[in-house]
Amino acid sequence: MNTRETIDRVFGGRVAVVQRRDGFRFSLDSLLLARFVEPRGRARIVDLGAGNGVIALSVAVLNRGVEATGVELQEAMVGRAERGSALNGLGDRVRTVRGDVREVERDFTAGGFDAAVCNPPYRPRRSGRVNPDRERLLARHEVEGRLSDFVRAGAYLLRHRGRMCLVYPSERAVELFSVMRQHRLEPRRVRFVHSFAGSAATLVLAEGVKGARTSLAVLPPLVIYRLEDDYTDEMAGLLSPNPVSSGGSATGAAGSPGARDR
Repeated sequence: MNTRETIDRVFGGRVAVVQRRDGFRFSLDSLLLARFVEPRGRARIVDLGAGNGVIALSVAVLNRGVEATGVELQEAMVGRAERGSALNGLGDRVRTVRGDVREVERDFTAGGFDAAVCNPPYRPRRSGRVNPDRERLLARHEVEGRLSDFVRAGAYLLRHRGRMCLVYPSERAVELFSVMRQHRLEPRRVRFVHSFAGSAATLVLAEGVKGARTSLAVLPPLVIYRLEDDYTDEMAGLLSPNPVSSGGSATGAAGSPGARDR
């Protein structure tokens, strides 16, 4: 590691992530998604747009039998994700490859994974301020892949009845559900995330099952803060190093999450 990078620890220090000090950095949304996945047994998971590998690393550390493959377009991020895998002693279970979600057929065969996870760019290509830093630009804006590209890739890679889990802005939830259904990923489990009790939702965690029939479970809302910088009891539990089941769904993390500059 060099002076331009940091090692940040989450889930009570159980997971170490290598990040660029002044580049793309993960935040709470990725950690919530890592818990929301709830892999079963010795699942094979693919992380689309893996970035520095925080989701794949977290899922693998918290679930011993899981094998995870990250797909990331930017070579520098692939390198950091791979070093993160070695740092966590996961070289045999977590790997990150350089690849484009728009061309997954070139690198993977269809139906090879039990679950897919994705924290896609939240903003349309020309919305908001365009960051000159390419890492942040690609994390924020749909420059090198739209939502539909990520969902289509997940549907291609999943086996029948495989599950895809995503985190996305709540204001775009209808679009998310529509795109999932276009690719035969039936929304089956949804949880909205609120900063404070009584405030509007900011994020939605969604799971779709490939080829499933319609049957949607809307889980209780997840409220992050009691007061500014004071987590609710549930959120504090979710930020612990141990598995936590709450509201019909496990959704957790630990430590001080790095700031993702969306």
